[in-house]
Amino acid sequence: MLVLSRKESDRVLFPTLGITVEVLRIQGNTARLGIDAPADVPVVRHELVDLKSLLFTTDQDDQQQLSRLVHAVNGRLALAAEQLNLLHRHFEETGDARGQELVTRVFNQLRGLEKESQQALDTETQPPRTARALLVEDDVNQRQLLASYLQLRGFEITTASDGQDALDFLSLHAMPDVVLLDMHMPRCDGKRFVESVRADDAMTGIKLIAVSGTNPFSLGIPSGPCGIDRWFAKPIDPERIVEGIAAELGLPAVAV
Repeated sequence: MLVLSRKESDRVLFPTLGITVEVLRIQGNTARLGIDAPADVPVVRHELVDLKSLLFTTDQDDQQQLSRLVHAVNGRLALAAEQLNLLHRHFEETGDARGQELVTRVFNQLRGLEKESQQALDTETQPPRTARALLVEDDVNQRQLLASYLQLRGFEITTASDGQDALDFLSLHAMPDVVLLDMHMPRCDGKRFVESVRADDAMTGIKLIAVSGTNPFSLGIPSGPCGIDRWFAKPIDPERIVEGIAAELGLPAVAV
């Protein structure tokens, strides 16, 4: 096995196979990779290898069949999203605004399909899925500490260093259930981020929770579905934040 250390935008080439692997983004302990391969070379995540075919028999109940189908669909959507990310980056580099707009529209259609497939599994017999949270905080220490705590409590966590990074992430990724948001950040502060999200119909339903030392009334941000759903003052109490997220998402318990 060849073990390599790579930075963002670095590439690994397999010249005899015509395959290129590029490190698109590194966030915490997660690396997002872009893989460019010939059409006749299948590229799949390891958990999808055994899903070469779906065998529906009378030995499986309807819920199990549906779960396997949705899992396969979401796997294909993830692969498609990775390719769209690469295509979007190409259009950004070439300055093709129409191409970027087309990619975004296609991605939104795929995102809608993912949402519909997940809704098909939301039944009383289905265990609750992992809540997905986007943590937006420019202070590295606070970001890492809160992200680590939320992961221990069972959340699927993605982090962003400011509002612009968060908007870039949301434009080409599946929507999280909740965004935890600082107010004072470079490039795009909390108020601008809230206004951008609430003005985008594709982001309807995302819960926005402020985690900030700023008085909420001083920024002129409304409360509720048109603004911030809940506000927590710094210094933070992680347990109270978890309880607040659970209340906003209607979860009896987030994790143990």
